[in-house]
Amino acid sequence: MLAVLLSMSFSEESSSSSSSSLNGDAYALLFNALRLIPISHYLLALSLLFVIVIYNFLEFHFVEDLFSGFRGSPVRLTFNSSSPIYDGVVSKCKIVHGRYLVTPWLSSPHIQTAFLHFFGRPPCFSYRRQLFRLSDGGMIALDWLMGSTAGPGDFFHANNFISKDDTTPIAIVIPGLTSDSAASYIRHLVFNTAKRGWNVVVSNHRGLGGVSITSDCFYNAGWTEDAREVIEYLHHEYPKAPLFAIGTSIGANILVKYLGEEGEKTPVAGAAAICSPWDLLIGDRFIGRRLIQKIYDRALTIGLQDYAQLHEPRYSRLANWEGIKKSRSIRDFDNHATCLVGKFETVDTYYRNCSSSTYVGNVSIPLLCISSLDDPVCTVEAIPLDECRANKNVVLATTWHGGHLAFFEGITAAGMWFRNQAFIYQRNLQ
Repeated sequence: MLAVLLSMSFSEESSSSSSSSLNGDAYALLFNALRLIPISHYLLALSLLFVIVIYNFLEFHFVEDLFSGFRGSPVRLTFNSSSPIYDGVVSKCKIVHGRYLVTPWLSSPHIQTAFLHFFGRPPCFSYRRQLFRLSDGGMIALDWLMGSTAGPGDFFHANNFISKDDTTPIAIVIPGLTSDSAASYIRHLVFNTAKRGWNVVVSNHRGLGGVSITSDCFYNAGWTEDAREVIEYLHHEYPKAPLFAIGTSIGANILVKYLGEEGEKTPVAGAAAICSPWDLLIGDRFIGRRLIQKIYDRALTIGLQDYAQLHEPRYSRLANWEGIKKSRSIRDFDNHATCLVGKFETVDTYYRNCSSSTYVGNVSIPLLCISSLDDPVCTVEAIPLDECRANKNVVLATTWHGGHLAFFEGITAAGMWFRNQAFIYQRNLQ
């Protein structure tokens, strides 16, 4: 019996040794085979893997566009079935019922957005500046470009003044977060509107456009008092000129909130909200979710810190300056600055109170809202589809692509789709 056990043990050891030897031989053969593959093939495979990773990380859609024959995607409209705004205005805007195709070499929402920021190629013109004093002692800059100065070519000088009896429509533009009249997308929007004969005025936020803060009040995502005062002033100063308003990004949130607060009392005849964040609480969760969004969060925070640096004496007195300097996100900045200056109990309270999604249902004038479903800053999750559909005065146009305030089109990216939509819509309201 012992001899049998010893024999079995020896057999198992021999089998194990043989198996290990075979495994070693297999790995050696595999290694030798891999060595025979040219280095160039490895480099090609790594390059392909890198391209796939970047393609997905930056959310490119070039391949999808290619397979669709670069036909673009249809613009999706959300509106109330009995909306007089749709029947009387939007139905006549042929371009809204067409398709939007992104510039092929910008077929990524992130590339589009970055291109707008770094290579926006804004048209050349100069504004006529008007300093406007607010009721609390604050000061903002109103930058004008007149339709009469926007002739052929790309260079204009705004040196005209408007008479009180002028009936030319006035478009009021409210910029986005830390943006002013010098921003590329604002200059594109202003130029495109003025060259069609309208007078355009950019209502810069407090502390921006080179104007100092002259009171203890700062603007925020829900601060509508400045827009209200500017609109009332323009209506009183130019009573015969129809007023229209265009808000972009945070400016769109401010505009929609203002329209909801005012209801039928507003003198604005029509408005457009471009790439609004809608629900700031949802937007806050979204911008901290993925690595690519955190990059935007950090970039916007740096912009806010630069803004605070311009007005350090007041922020040092009214807010937590050390906290502002150490902020790593928009939420951090809002915690250390916005909430303290604006007297909000918490950051979430600020976001809830200032979200325009809760006000859009009260809008009582024609309002066109334009959003991109791949907006990397203002998430599609925040768009109040049901509220827009319930209000007969609101029409929501969404595109599959477009980035944040970009919407480039044409092979050379010379056009921006949204600027045409906003003007055509408001022109048809006249």
